Amino acid sequence: MPEECLQPDTAYLLQVLESIIGFKTVAPPGSCYQEIVEYLLPIFKGMGFETEKLVMPQEVFAAKCTDQRLVGDRFNLRANLDIGAKETLVIYAHLDVVPPGNGWDTDPFQMVQRNARIYGRGVSDCKGSIAALIAALKVLLEKGKPKYNLCILLTTDEEVGGYSGLCYLTDRGLVRGDLMLCMDGFSDDVVIGSNGVIHWEVVVHGKSAHSGASFMGINAVEKSLPIMEELMRLKKTVEARSSLLPANSPLESLGKKNLMPILNITMISGGIKENIVPDRCVLSGDRRVIPEESMEEAMAEIEKALKPIDVEYDLKLFPGYPPMSVNPDHRWVAEVRAAVERGMGFLPRLSGTQGSLDQAYATEKTKIPTCVFGVGRQLESNVHGSNENVRLTDLEGFGRFIIELLRA
Repeated sequence: MPEECLQPDTAYLLQVLESIIGFKTVAPPGSCYQEIVEYLLPIFKGMGFETEKLVMPQEVFAAKCTDQRLVGDRFNLRANLDIGAKETLVIYAHLDVVPPGNGWDTDPFQMVQRNARIYGRGVSDCKGSIAALIAALKVLLEKGKPKYNLCILLTTDEEVGGYSGLCYLTDRGLVRGDLMLCMDGFSDDVVIGSNGVIHWEVVVHGKSAHSGASFMGINAVEKSLPIMEELMRLKKTVEARSSLLPANSPLESLGKKNLMPILNITMISGGIKENIVPDRCVLSGDRRVIPEESMEEAMAEIEKALKPIDVEYDLKLFPGYPPMSVNPDHRWVAEVRAAVERGMGFLPRLSGTQGSLDQAYATEKTKIPTCVFGVGRQLESNVHGSNENVRLTDLEGFGRFIIELLRA
């Protein structure tokens, strides 16, 4: 690193990270949201930010959030710093984490440092980036002021594809700025694109009967076979396509050179007992949509493929986050890459992610040029798995990146 590069205080960074890992902001159901926001508010106030605790109205939650697993109030944090600059930078990350699951060597909600790595649920996705941001802002603001006005958004329910975080703030007109950094990513590449996601469900209808006289019924499980076969044929067609956007570095190392669309059958449920002909079978899965495709076209393609099948069924399509694509030649992209190089010591590739991001919703609605960059490594950090971890050097490096991105 250049000698003049400001360094975040590692001890302070880890202190903040230890505290926010301790809040069990697990989604579903969406717990400890108020507690973590109220912990963070005075930190940003102490650095000179104007802060807001944004509570989603219950009537909006009831109308927009249909996932019955989600309970309680939805709290989000917005912190603004207006220094009179010409441009405003919006920085976004989510506060919720997935359930810890089994197989941990340590308490997932107790930060542990071991062999130059930090362990805990959310250290990579994405509480580590939040702690590094706070440590970076602290040292930067002690030395002067950033070159941008800042709008910090820390939100909820990203892990359940929820509306109540960034999407809600976007529709309220609270995502306002000229440039945007999403910290819900890895340190492998700077991401400028992502797949959209559509969840689908097919309910196949039959008629129950005693299995000893199954000819008197209609077996919904067996009737689902032609639907599965047609979906598998469509899968081959869909996955033969390719985006122009490069896949991220870890996937490229696995032989995936470009972002690709995907069609999955991921769940099947049918029948209640071995000697009863099932009268209902439910198939479900998802469709990942590359930036060159539209959500509407992808849904219509599924409908068209299944329409000729002579089976009684109901198809439901649930569009989620849209695909995202940012102009790689935009000067903001070059600025982010250069800040990574100065702060972390390498020039990152530009790529897309196979996953889907709530950031895409905000980018589509606001048209704000966006880059995605965070802490952790896709093939190392075991995000959403047991023993989630991040390199200590990546936490420190991410803090330096933020400083280099913001310093005048």
